[in-house]
Amino acid sequence: MTAELVRGQNHPLPQTRLEIRISAGNPIVSGATLGDERGTVHGDEWVAHPASPQLAGLEVPKQAAAAHRLAVDLDAVPEHIHRVTVLLALPTGVGGPARFGAMAAPFIAVTGLDGTEIASYTITDLDSESAVAALELYRRQGAWKVRAIGQGYAGGLAAMLQDQGLEQGAGLAARINEAVARGMARSVAQPPPRQEGDGRVRTAAPDGGTDLAPTQPQNPSQQPSGTPAAGGSIDYQHPGRRTAAPPTPPPAAPPAAPGEPARPVAGDASGWSMDERLYNQVWGMFEDLARTAAAYRSAVDFAESRMEQELDRVLSDPRTRVGPAADSARAEARAKHTDLVEQARTALDRDLEQLIAEAEVVEPALPYAFARWDSPVWQAYQVPMEVPMALRLGDLHLPERADLHIPMLVRLPLERGLWIDAGRSGSFDEPADSGELRRLAADTAVAIAARMLAVYPAGEFAVRVIDPAGSAAGSLAPLVGAGVLAEPPAAGAQGVSAVLAALTQRVDLVQMAIRSGATDALPPDLDTAEQLLIVHDFPHGFDDRAVTQLRYLADEGPSVGVHLMMVADREDARAYGPVLDPLWRSLLRLTPVADDHLADPWVGHAWTYEPPTVPTGSGVLGQVLGEAGRAAQALKAARARESYGS
Repeated sequence: MTAELVRGQNHPLPQTRLEIRISAGNPIVSGATLGDERGTVHGDEWVAHPASPQLAGLEVPKQAAAAHRLAVDLDAVPEHIHRVTVLLALPTGVGGPARFGAMAAPFIAVTGLDGTEIASYTITDLDSESAVAALELYRRQGAWKVRAIGQGYAGGLAAMLQDQGLEQGAGLAARINEAVARGMARSVAQPPPRQEGDGRVRTAAPDGGTDLAPTQPQNPSQQPSGTPAAGGSIDYQHPGRRTAAPPTPPPAAPPAAPGEPARPVAGDASGWSMDERLYNQVWGMFEDLARTAAAYRSAVDFAESRMEQELDRVLSDPRTRVGPAADSARAEARAKHTDLVEQARTALDRDLEQLIAEAEVVEPALPYAFARWDSPVWQAYQVPMEVPMALRLGDLHLPERADLHIPMLVRLPLERGLWIDAGRSGSFDEPADSGELRRLAADTAVAIAARMLAVYPAGEFAVRVIDPAGSAAGSLAPLVGAGVLAEPPAAGAQGVSAVLAALTQRVDLVQMAIRSGATDALPPDLDTAEQLLIVHDFPHGFDDRAVTQLRYLADEGPSVGVHLMMVADREDARAYGPVLDPLWRSLLRLTPVADDHLADPWVGHAWTYEPPTVPTGSGVLGQVLGEAGRAAQALKAARARESYGS
């Protein structure tokens, strides 16, 4: 999947033999410089340009053109070279625009030799600049990465070369421009315009077995792009973008005032229904926040790196190490750092304000499957006639703007079980009493189970509970009181064994029926509704056989509609050793208190997850469960009458 970079953002390079493809609206000159650890270019022989296009591991075009291809072999680059910076400049004396602001924004793509894009970058916000350091390939801990720079220079090619350490940069710039003017580099025709996607272009964990990985939808969605990687590291696909317009177009945004960004509208993403458009819009907001935060952090990192290089340059020369000149150089370096950070923060704040405005219109429009417990939509709740495409499991946010919450939506039916962590993580303030933390974990499990019961039609979803010691009786009271459990919570070792045996048998029977194409031969008394098994206080009451059955249900259950939710402290199960590691890795870890343990697959941000807490004093949980319980009882009575009549 291509990484769409923004200024300051970096991305790992999976291979060392690359092409760098450049397209612009007018002929431009392309070149590259080689730099040491500080990024310093030590001479003309460290620069590849149209008059001298080849260096070790690097070849640039000999012509000024609207499209370029640079060949790079990073394995052939000398070991003392740590940075390869791609330069773009407008040719002088050959006609055409004199500044980048008067032409289309240049587009750069880093590709493999087979043309597969690895990363791309559109250089925006250029104005009076006639030269730009576009991007750099750099070594980091033995590997190569690419970083989008987009640093423009109104002083042209000479100023750019001098900024990289070439004192005679003006002379080299003159030779390059002379070569272009002589015709050593001739212009070629502009390529046809690239096809644009829809308005929002998307790119792509912490350990502990928890990556943020919503499941791949049947038609749109996620992993946002791929599927979970092996060993617990989960990747995911962004909601798929349709190439054809859906039958019902999304609502149009109201006109914005001149100079103002477009006003957000709920449901402005693609999709065949409003729910699908809202789902895609929410995950679009999630990725927008991930990328804008990544751009800000990378820009700050770049500013600090540049300041360190400039300070090192001052200190490395005995003539400038002390005295007024040294003080001035240090002050200038720090001022540049401050300016770059302020620019990055301004861009971040602008993007965050737009996302907050979007969240303010999207949140009230969400259906109850996507809504918070405090949403007014629950007051009009009725048992649905069909299963929604997704379910909200909580909220996500980043430290750059803790008040900007993005709904965490996962596809239904669940493709991964859930693990509600009853142990301590140490990331945030947690209750001092471990018993209180366990109670919160059980409450979170009940809140999620209630949401699942609420979004399924009557009779199509059943909840079973294993509570060996009966320690979760208080938390389970809403489920028990509403009569929505398939059977009373199982207690003791015997209860554990009975429930696991019944569900294991169900999985076996349904799998065999599907494989043989004989689903009509299933026993008439087999409950074919989707099942959610809540296991509380694991491993109390479990023997080796029960643990084996639990692992089997976690692995094989989701494919035939049996889902697992464990409320457990991993420390309590250490006696089983590594035998349970595959189980933990297969589950999506959630926490009953705010915790920054979820990661996105694009840039690996540690997202803070907040559980779907029912507001204190609210009766919404009882109301929803009561409605679901009455619908289930009515369905059961109707089926009994049908059976009696037959």
